[in-house]
Amino acid sequence: MSVERTLVLCKPDAVQRGLVGRIIARFEEKGLKIVGMKMVSVDESLARRHYQEHVEKPFFSELVSFITSTPVVAMAFEGENAVEVVRTLMGVTNPQQAAAGTIRGDYGLNLTKNLVHGSDSLTSAERELALFFSPDELQSYTLDLENWM
Repeated sequence: MSVERTLVLCKPDAVQRGLVGRIIARFEEKGLKIVGMKMVSVDESLARRHYQEHVEKPFFSELVSFITSTPVVAMAFEGENAVEVVRTLMGVTNPQQAAAGTIRGDYGLNLTKNLVHGSDSLTSAERELALFFSPDELQSYTLDLENWM
């Protein structure tokens, strides 16, 4: 098991629906540690860089329009196998297919309005964290509970 860092975005629908606190709680209750967090207004340039792997897909403009519609909450989480843990807690991309007990399964509405984004690999996590956080915005600290995890 390795300690990893990963990006999580509470997307515009999570912010507008007042679900940010509940989403953060899911990750913290699992034992992940917040090492960076801020509210960000995503402009078109950042959106295009963030979703670069989807540029040629027909839904790209919808993604950009949605993520730039209102602020998001960007978070960096740290923990053992953080990328996989975050993806499991989020549930599959389509909320209608996501299992109950996952964030998307419990709160998601549709494929675009699926509340959260989480990096899909360590490589993506490194790239995405650098888009949303400068190195001095990410903290290193120890939680007492880490001894119990």
